[in-house]
Amino acid sequence: MKWRILLAFVSISWVAMAQPAGTDNGFVVDKIIAKVDNYIVLKSELERAYQDYITNGGSPSQEARCQYLAILIRNKLMVAKAETDSVLVDDSQVDDNMQRRFDMILGQYGGSTQQIEAVYGKGVDQIKADLFDQIKEQLIVQKMQEEITKDVTVTPAEVKRFFNKIPKDSIPYLSAEVEISQIVRVAKVSAAQKEQTRNQLIELRNRILQGEDFATLAKKYSADPSVVANGGDMGFVGRGMMVPEFEAMSFKLKPGEISMPVETDFGFHIIQLLERRGNEYHSRHILMSPTPSDQDLKDASKYLDSLRTLIENDSITFTKAAKEYSDDAMTKNTGGYFSDPEGGTFLSVDELDPVVFFNIDTMKVGNISKPIAYRTDQQKDAVRILYYKPRIPPHQASLKDDWNKIEAYTLNEKKNNVLYKWFERARKDVFINIDPTYDYCGLLN
Repeated sequence: MKWRILLAFVSISWVAMAQPAGTDNGFVVDKIIAKVDNYIVLKSELERAYQDYITNGGSPSQEARCQYLAILIRNKLMVAKAETDSVLVDDSQVDDNMQRRFDMILGQYGGSTQQIEAVYGKGVDQIKADLFDQIKEQLIVQKMQEEITKDVTVTPAEVKRFFNKIPKDSIPYLSAEVEISQIVRVAKVSAAQKEQTRNQLIELRNRILQGEDFATLAKKYSADPSVVANGGDMGFVGRGMMVPEFEAMSFKLKPGEISMPVETDFGFHIIQLLERRGNEYHSRHILMSPTPSDQDLKDASKYLDSLRTLIENDSITFTKAAKEYSDDAMTKNTGGYFSDPEGGTFLSVDELDPVVFFNIDTMKVGNISKPIAYRTDQQKDAVRILYYKPRIPPHQASLKDDWNKIEAYTLNEKKNNVLYKWFERARKDVFINIDPTYDYCGLLN
């Protein structure tokens, strides 16, 4: 087994590395099992990653354990080389990722910091510090991979050669695939609803000025999910890290001052500046998002109903209507099409959002749905219409029907070859030592 085996895996999930206390499956003594320059791999890291693989349906084997050890060593090698090659990631980016991931973990425990501390056997600050280090390593590894493979491309001839090399009996059998487009109309909140939200925030501001605790009120009323852990405290951030309206107000305030309600794409905020250091500032906020009324949602549905009629009467194409009128930034530029990571518009029915799947399951190919209410990824109340386009039944992969997927496979193989050559060179530049217990993996052969 050589370094090439580690390229079969992209990365170890951060979830596997942020493990609660008491889930080490009987591992009592931790120890260093590999060194890569100044970086170490702990036995607990390997066992947690391996157990996560088993938990997610992987078959227990020594080969799988070796593969995960190879990944961990590879990551440390990339971090060591990133240090010498001056490949860096911004700590503010790491902080942002860490907070979002911590919020996800917190959500699994009902938002209780006491419960999460009990389960993990450590305080919130230590959990966050551990996550910060793990996420920083992950982002550095991703950035190094991008740097190493940034010039790798494939030609149509290479795609055909790759596909033709696959033994006929090994060509994958793909699930049914569909093309689906959408046009989204976010419910426009009425002026009355906005004014009601502003007044609620002004009332909270007055209560704080009269002596009530900012963090307590934030936890009770703020719509920002991170408030459970931070009481609305955003920490120190630099210019450009927050939405413009929030940042502009933060720089206008004096330390300790609380703003009147400020509107952003997320809703309305009251902001308190705590401290400013040059181009960085430390603030906290309470966020309230005005809720559209039933009439606002009805107005959005009427808008899409009218658009649907125009499309069905051939006054405008669905694609053009999506580009001009949809409120969904992710799909409007593609004419409303949902797409996969490779940019293909044919999606496996197995990978569809369940809500979308159950809607098209009642539709005929070529039909446009009536307006459907839903919540956007930004948690906004909205309505959409879906266009159910061609359906490809389950089939064996072919260049004609699955070009984008096969092109992506070809590109990945070429990138893997480039990474393999990089590893072969890079591992000679750093000190690598692996505990003899794992000699059977043959990683340094």
